[in-house]
Amino acid sequence: MSSGKINVTAENIFPIIKKFLYSDHEIFLRELISNAVDATSKLKHLTSLGEAKGELGDLTIKIELDKEAGTLKVIDRGIGMTSEEVEKYINQLAFSGAEEFLKKYDDKVDNAGIIGHFGLGFYSAFMVAKKVEIISKSHTSEGSSEGVHWTCEGNPEFTLENIEKNERGTEIILHIADDSKEFLEENRISELLAKYAKFMPVPIQFGTRKEETGEGENTEKVEVPNIINNTDPAWTKSPSTLSEEDYKSFYRELYPTTFDEPLFNIHLNVDFPFNLTGVLFFPKLKPNMEIQRNKIQLYQNQVFVTDNVEGIVPEFLTMLHGVVDSPDIPLNVSRSYLQADGNVKKISGHITKKVADKLDEMFRTQREDFESKWDDIKVIIEYGMLSEPKFYDKAQKFALYKTAQDNYHTFDEYVESIKENQTDSNGNTIILYASHKEGQHSFIKKAEDKGYQVLILDSPIVSHLIQKLESEKTNIRFSRVDSDTIDNLIKKEENTVSKLTEDQEKSLAEAIENSVDKSKYTVKVEKLSSDDEPFSITVPEFIRRMKEMSMSGGGMIGMSEFPEQYNLVVNANHDLASKILEADDSQKSELINQAVDLAMLQQNLLHGEKLTAFVKRSYDLMK
Repeated sequence: MSSGKINVTAENIFPIIKKFLYSDHEIFLRELISNAVDATSKLKHLTSLGEAKGELGDLTIKIELDKEAGTLKVIDRGIGMTSEEVEKYINQLAFSGAEEFLKKYDDKVDNAGIIGHFGLGFYSAFMVAKKVEIISKSHTSEGSSEGVHWTCEGNPEFTLENIEKNERGTEIILHIADDSKEFLEENRISELLAKYAKFMPVPIQFGTRKEETGEGENTEKVEVPNIINNTDPAWTKSPSTLSEEDYKSFYRELYPTTFDEPLFNIHLNVDFPFNLTGVLFFPKLKPNMEIQRNKIQLYQNQVFVTDNVEGIVPEFLTMLHGVVDSPDIPLNVSRSYLQADGNVKKISGHITKKVADKLDEMFRTQREDFESKWDDIKVIIEYGMLSEPKFYDKAQKFALYKTAQDNYHTFDEYVESIKENQTDSNGNTIILYASHKEGQHSFIKKAEDKGYQVLILDSPIVSHLIQKLESEKTNIRFSRVDSDTIDNLIKKEENTVSKLTEDQEKSLAEAIENSVDKSKYTVKVEKLSSDDEPFSITVPEFIRRMKEMSMSGGGMIGMSEFPEQYNLVVNANHDLASKILEADDSQKSELINQAVDLAMLQQNLLHGEKLTAFVKRSYDLMK
């Protein structure tokens, strides 16, 4: 038996580990199991090279909990360690077993399954344990019972002795500290295994479970090992071997409490210039986009790292669900978060390209199906068009725009179809749109009665997208259908004359101005068709658009606090205009109030006391 001090730079390494190295104490279990997987992977590689003796046998990693004894064990049948290796990899903290192993066998094997950083990963155990033991037997000791026993109580002092051990591999025994008793609860350990070890590449057993065998009267329940992980998840397989049902089954495995099925998936499979695998699912978005984030899980060689994938996955795709796995993702020493690195940007760029290529393929080969999914995915794609220039360029081919008649077009298709009819006298093609099909129905109908096609643009970021499209396209202007009269929205050669003289128009405007809030409404008397409505309220495009952009991020500072501004458009050629001019003061006021309230009602601006007064006045008029 020997004893000594752990070779570390600072005497107080243990409090540093406990307080600062890992953000969550629960990470210890991931690190210990990762090391067990690492040891098992090494043994497999050495066996394949003929450099390991004996049969592999059962390589299942076992997690054993003894609440009464206050211990938690992680047991593997991997490569094991000699006393010299314990001295090197445990006592000399600076070494990394995986890195040295890879260096030695660099020309013989790839790094499949090697996780790394054994030393620091192991020491995370002291965040929750007052004492840690290692019992290990190296694969090089096959045929003998030579093992090693290392003990440390959370300070630089340790003991190391030779013992008898028949089984190859390593057993880590944690004597759980008084302030960490939660890790002696079976439910807590099950929760951590489900979070961190669900897809590790070596079978992991935690206890047993009952399983039915036989048929009919011969059915009986037998106790079998409870394997908690899927060692061969969908993202590790070739896409050609997977069916649509396989992907759906994997989605349910990732999100067992989710009942909605994904719309479709994108399988990532790259081996140059970096390694990257994964499956991304397009979900049906709920109204609140924020609650959909943090659904993509980041893995490194099937070891869960985080569900905060900022940087690796472009921001607009963080609303997707799924898995991204890459050994090339640079992590900090505790594998808790990303480090700044050129690879991160390259990986993010490739994911953007892969998603764009998949969407383009779907549009070209399954357009009808793609159109049926568009309303569920459009916010993600529109956000990508605004935030990622390269994605914007590619999205021009497949981004769709829906008309009020539920027809879908690409931007170029739509512009081509309206160019002849919706080009104004200045040579600008005017794209008419509505943000609410039902709420703006009367304005849509006026446009359609003129033979115009109206788009339904109702996503929360539409103002930003319109602004970008206008800046990118030549002679294109967007106007919401309720931002002006239809004849003003698409100005043709003016040929309508007014039934009223200039003095009458002025007198009519003054009478109406005296009946409305001048701080909100600008009265405009216009020469419209006698069939058009007598009064209508429109929302100036520029002011409304800037307010919307400000409220959703961007636009002019302070625009969200800008007072409400509307145009009250009066049709000089409607019979009501003449009737108001001819009426006495009492009747004139009544007609104006009724007409203004009707126009407000059409724009959903009539509320509270004014709505109550309007209803009463309307009934009185019917008497």
